[in-house]
Amino acid sequence: MRVAVLVSGCVDSSVALMRLAEERRHELTAFYLKIWLEAELAYLGHCPWEDDLAYVRDVCAVAGVPLEVLSLQQEYLNTVVAYAIKELRGGHTPSPDVICNRQIKFGALVDRVGGRFDLIASGHHARTSVREGMVRLLKGADRLKDQTYFLCQLRQEQLARSLFPIGDLRKNEVRAEARRLDLANADRPDSQGICFLGRVPFNDFVRHHLGERPGEIREAGTGRVLGEHRGTWFHTIGQRKGLGLAGGPWYVVAKDTDRDLVVVAHSNELATYARDRFCIPHPHWVAEPSTRRYLEVRVRHGERLAACTVHTGQGGALTVELTDDADSGIAPGQFAVLYDGEECLGGGEIAWEKAPE
Repeated sequence: MRVAVLVSGCVDSSVALMRLAEERRHELTAFYLKIWLEAELAYLGHCPWEDDLAYVRDVCAVAGVPLEVLSLQQEYLNTVVAYAIKELRGGHTPSPDVICNRQIKFGALVDRVGGRFDLIASGHHARTSVREGMVRLLKGADRLKDQTYFLCQLRQEQLARSLFPIGDLRKNEVRAEARRLDLANADRPDSQGICFLGRVPFNDFVRHHLGERPGEIREAGTGRVLGEHRGTWFHTIGQRKGLGLAGGPWYVVAKDTDRDLVVVAHSNELATYARDRFCIPHPHWVAEPSTRRYLEVRVRHGERLAACTVHTGQGGALTVELTDDADSGIAPGQFAVLYDGEECLGGGEIAWEKAPE
């Protein structure tokens, strides 16, 4: 098989490449996707893409695999960045990595070079299997590093061409493999934050695109003015740090973009504003729609899964009820991802409104 291997300079993608190279079963070509927006963001800071590429070249040399650097900057700007800015302007919490996987890594890349390759391999902590003629997306072996949350919007044709060589490894096993292979990035820290930002602070990026629009920070319930913010788009539901308020800790529990309001609650009152019910108006199913009512849901990337009951309403919209604890960090625009045991079923953007019946 001809396999395009996505490499980023991190230890995960490097070990994924090396595992495939050691198997000697496929014809491999490594691809580094250049998405840093030099023209748009150069004056804001430095992106370490050149550092990443140096690691990539070293690993490809060890593996004996040719490397191609592919610029997808315009595609990234038109999809992922445009999506993030639109969501922030509307008062939502975007998930750029979810969109990047569907639109760029398993989308634009395939559009550009897909005709040359049978499979696209990446260093995601995830697995796949085929059952009843459908490709199933399964959790990675490392529950803490599982990345199916970020793959929840992939389509069947994308999953059918995907390969996740390290999905059966835990993170410590990945690093152990990298040390065995004497890779230069064996102990390199995992990257954090949004990939196109590099070392640019998120607030600087948002300010560049949306500017500032000051407004009041008010206490939930009493309406008491506690302070001022520089723009609702700098804050998200569940946020604690960066509010600059005395007498805390305070948490963001709501935003009103029309009135430029950020609403907060003290930690003593936070449970009052936690939610145990939300809507997924437009769910995406990885395989076929689930008919099960009792599932688990992940409302942000991480190890925690919450038991839930799922009700299907008009047009396929879902109402999700958490059956154990309510969650004070559920934000419109975040992705909620549903699971049935090991299988990631899919998911969609959260809305607070009740699903139509």
